[in-house]
Amino acid sequence: MNMKKLILHLTALLAFVAGGFACSSPAYDKPSKALPAKMTLSGEILMDKIRGAWAGQLIGCTYGGPVEFRYQGTMIQDYVPIEWPDGCIRSLMENSPGLYDDIYMDLTFVNVFERLGPDAPVDSFAFAFARAGYMLWHANQSARYNILHGILPPASGHWLNNPHSDDIDYQIEADYAGIMSPGMVNTASEISDKIGHIMTFGNGWYGGVYVGAMYALAFVSSDIEFIVSEALKTVPEESTYYKCMADVIRWHKFYPYDWKQTWFECERKWSQDIGCPDGVYASFNIDAMINSAYILIGLLYGEGDFAKTIDIAARCGQDADCNPASAGGILGAVKGYSRIPDYWLKNVKEAEDIPFAGTDISLNEACRMSYSHALQQIQRNGGTVGDGEVVIACQQPVAVRYEKGFEGHYPAGRIPIHKPLAAIDSIVFEGIGIVFRGSVQSDKTDCCDAQVEMYIDGTLIETALLPVSDLMRRNDLFWKYQLPEGRHTVTFKWLNPKKNVSVNVGDALIYNDKPLKMIHN
Repeated sequence: MNMKKLILHLTALLAFVAGGFACSSPAYDKPSKALPAKMTLSGEILMDKIRGAWAGQLIGCTYGGPVEFRYQGTMIQDYVPIEWPDGCIRSLMENSPGLYDDIYMDLTFVNVFERLGPDAPVDSFAFAFARAGYMLWHANQSARYNILHGILPPASGHWLNNPHSDDIDYQIEADYAGIMSPGMVNTASEISDKIGHIMTFGNGWYGGVYVGAMYALAFVSSDIEFIVSEALKTVPEESTYYKCMADVIRWHKFYPYDWKQTWFECERKWSQDIGCPDGVYASFNIDAMINSAYILIGLLYGEGDFAKTIDIAARCGQDADCNPASAGGILGAVKGYSRIPDYWLKNVKEAEDIPFAGTDISLNEACRMSYSHALQQIQRNGGTVGDGEVVIACQQPVAVRYEKGFEGHYPAGRIPIHKPLAAIDSIVFEGIGIVFRGSVQSDKTDCCDAQVEMYIDGTLIETALLPVSDLMRRNDLFWKYQLPEGRHTVTFKWLNPKKNVSVNVGDALIYNDKPLKMIHN
């Protein structure tokens, strides 16, 4: 390393960490087929990888933002341009800050670690995002509602309380767990066990466990195939999530030069969503499993090239901003900030000090915090922090416990309703579960929320408060799983009707205890 580059690296490190480390020779390109017992990194390289992880996530999210969920159940063809205009990150952060939900959720958790330390209780993480002023969706929003109404973790993420528990939410915000656990995959999993169950369960949780493990390994290996295969050991083999990822790795070996063939195989075998009320019977798919497959396709077929990796991950479609964000962040940790091409970094550099929505944390501040948290975890887990370098005690991955959401529940149809709640006498259905989608609206922002009782077969199931506020909304009006198989009648009682408030019921998703039999001619 020449003297000019050495000075630049030291200057950057000292800008983030007071009393920074002296540098040593780079240790980026050391592919490995087995995890070493220990890995030594200079403080400079550790920081560079942390910065690369956060910058890669920001770049991938921004790149895929314009095509997010515009391509559902179809890939984005090669002739469709995905632009990267000058100033795009700054513009989106200032004008469309909700795009970066996968980053501001990360940073909410990072900030709790900063304030309360590595043993911060789960409720602190839960209330930090539940009370935040930013928008949320799907499993995160359902968990927010649960927490604010007394259903605390892990119940807030359990599928019986959260119809979106298999969704992508924790997967897109688990980056922090791997970034603060370099080389320590099981430590990342322990963090994800506590925080990931705030909003997810089963496959939704496994998505975060796997992504966190890939980040952790990206600090100690540059071999992408090794990283994705070794990280998968943290997921139980009996889970469908594991089987899907294993298929992607296997198909990559069968079709090493054709990512589209692997994409087709994924669609054929693994694109079925049974949980998310918005994705069942629809081309829309925010399920963690299929979107994890797209991350994996980007990483494997990207072959270590940053542009190719995020482009392929985005062109797989569906959640086309979050998937290249995860792939870009993992590859960014492998490469380090200093080796991300300037074509991408030029837009990052002009936005590095802008706080993300609902936080006072910028990209530069996130890097400083994550560096500090990584040093803490290295020392807590058998490593050492010395003068100018760290020694990481690498962890052999161990599978987390097995759990499965929506066990024994199979989609059996939708009942179109499209009526105000006040106009509904009863809803009759055959099955073992039902989820009602809808919305609450008012022409006044300060009106009271709707309080509604739901009865099934004459038995009160729940009295729910349905907020008018979009920030505090209940994603789905009502749901009930694990009913006795058979015919059921649902009725509602609105306890506090107001002229300026409307509760609109869209449709009802029905579940049965057996999959539908297909008729083949």
